[in-house]
Amino acid sequence: MKPSDIPTKDRLIVALDLPGVEQAEAMVARLGDSVTFYKIGYQLAYAGGLPLVRKLADQGKKVFIDLKLHDIGNTVARGVESIARLGATFLTVHAYPQTMKAAVGARAGSNLKILAVSVLTSYDDGDLHAAGYRLGVSDLVEARAQQAQVLGVDGLVCSAEEVASLRKLVGHQMHLVTPGIRPAGAASGDQKRIMTPARAVAAGSDYLVVGRPVVEAADPKAVAEAILAEITPPLAA
Repeated sequence: MKPSDIPTKDRLIVALDLPGVEQAEAMVARLGDSVTFYKIGYQLAYAGGLPLVRKLADQGKKVFIDLKLHDIGNTVARGVESIARLGATFLTVHAYPQTMKAAVGARAGSNLKILAVSVLTSYDDGDLHAAGYRLGVSDLVEARAQQAQVLGVDGLVCSAEEVASLRKLVGHQMHLVTPGIRPAGAASGDQKRIMTPARAVAAGSDYLVVGRPVVEAADPKAVAEAILAEITPPLAA
């Protein structure tokens, strides 16, 4: 699907970063038809949330499984094969060449799309250097994006700060999915590279991942609808 073909509602991915399936299902019910796309990450997946993927898919929702797989190629491939049977739309892997190659090969024949995580949005140059990387964030993101494109990865998870440069680098052949999205006035939490929804879409983000600002709000549905309203004008521009 080309970026221009993505329905506006599908561009908002609400992260179900909640402690259990019961809480996640209650949040989905509260959000109703205002949200069509959900992310299930470590917290919910390890609390028995993976069967929720099929349940949401059967309800017509899309699901992004955010497990950031990274292991030897065979292990990654077997994991991707299992996840592909759940009915998810997106799955993340870390952007290491062996990992990306194994994941792309294992998802063949399914509708699952592989997203490569370039550099976590909680990292800055200092964090990378402390971890032993010689490259800074922007250089490492671009290098990994080029590798991902060559290997046939479907999209990239990146900070909205890197979207404009990545769009020039990979064109519109890859989906750009951006966490670290914070509506104006929302707390940044542990994110270091953040952006508002409207600015992220204007920069070229295809999908926005929003967790705490929605699920911790007094009125989650109102916040989700406000985000969708905020991104509509830049999409129409």
